[in-house]
Amino acid sequence: MKKIFVTAAALAIAASLAGCNTPGERAAGGALIGGAGGAAIGAAASGGRAGGTLAGAAIGAATGAVVGAATAPPQQCARWGWDYYGNRVCVAYYNY
Repeated sequence: MKKIFVTAAALAIAASLAGCNTPGERAAGGALIGGAGGAAIGAAASGGRAGGTLAGAAIGAATGAVVGAATAPPQQCARWGWDYYGNRVCVAYYNY
């Protein structure tokens, strides 16, 4: 029952952070998801001892924050124009 609860909580956190757009929001979301995953792996690897759980959470949170901040959403074109050869090109992007 405990494993089902932890899995459901992790999925709920991941789903709630799926719409984050700014680098700071992505870093915070990555830290939360990475910390939860790291704590779960640390607890499983150390047999439930607090030291392993805390170490896994710290490493997972740090890694999640770095990866979350480094990722960027796909850029969307705000304005289209034409190049010298008549090809349609994006001349301005939305700022997120």
